[in-house]
Amino acid sequence: MQFVLCLFLLPVVTAYSQTDYKIVTASERGTYIQIGRDLAKWVAPPAMINLEVLPSNGSAENVKRLRYEAGVKLALVQSDVYQAFVDQAAAGNAAAGTLINPLRVVLPLYDEEIYFVTRADSPLTYIHELKGKKINVGPVGSGTALSATTLYRLMFSTPLPESDASYLSNEEALLKLTNDKTLDAVVIVAGQPAKLFSEMAPEARQYIKLLRRDDKAPEIARAVTTYYPANIRSKSYPSWMTEDVPTLSVKAFLVTYNYGKESTQSSLKMFAESLCANFDQLQTQGHPKWLEVQLQMPVLGKGWKYYPTMERVLRSCIANKSRPSQATSPSPVIRNCSQQEKVLGLCRM
Repeated sequence: MQFVLCLFLLPVVTAYSQTDYKIVTASERGTYIQIGRDLAKWVAPPAMINLEVLPSNGSAENVKRLRYEAGVKLALVQSDVYQAFVDQAAAGNAAAGTLINPLRVVLPLYDEEIYFVTRADSPLTYIHELKGKKINVGPVGSGTALSATTLYRLMFSTPLPESDASYLSNEEALLKLTNDKTLDAVVIVAGQPAKLFSEMAPEARQYIKLLRRDDKAPEIARAVTTYYPANIRSKSYPSWMTEDVPTLSVKAFLVTYNYGKESTQSSLKMFAESLCANFDQLQTQGHPKWLEVQLQMPVLGKGWKYYPTMERVLRSCIANKSRPSQATSPSPVIRNCSQQEKVLGLCRM
């Protein structure tokens, strides 16, 4: 009798067991890893997924790890990195095609600001003054390195000379910038507020400053054909910034693979359902960047595709959220909002 009972109960236990998945992000002190941790905390558990959040060197590495590393089912990737792989594949690069063609977009997320850091005593003021300067572009294989070198090429119509480039981590580069002064600038891509800058003391302004975007410069006009105008807000780093700094940004995307296995499709479908159900929680309790994320699925660029299994769920979610309420009450009940919430449009129904 006990044997029969165990056989009867086994499928029930199996059905509710957790699935172990991984998501690749970026630096331990960046924004991607915090976004990954929010997904692991608020979205994965209701979908019966144990989501391990892994640091990485950034978007280019994430593409490769999503494609080949066991257990990695999700990745955060910059739009310019994704597009670079798509362009290389379209130009006939077989390796790029092998990497990018099976990947699929889950959801566009938010803008990531690009920080152009120089010394406080540097004569440089604007981004377009970087031509011919010694620049740290970030580790090889990182999204930052691709963004920095792409921006340089767009602005100045020539590649960044290898003699002027270095590939140190953000922390190493900032030390080199301020200590031995062999660097003129450090490029860092991170959604604000980024932990790296949030942890800086007020004294930081004695050592570093941020270069500014000048919209009148022809170099910037060329840059915004691919990147987006943005502002690094002083309220993101009140300990050392005293005013907003205009800069550029790049889009962040949540990406997966075109999985055909039924069990994987089922798990990712549940993840998409949980993302929809817990989206408000991400915005109220997660990293501030979630406030910039919208549940929308815009038309993607040529060569980009959504993952159909998750796309169907999210489109249904979006449709349901936009459908007028059938409640008989003549007006919705709104909780008390502070004046700041009202002004910022953050009051929730």
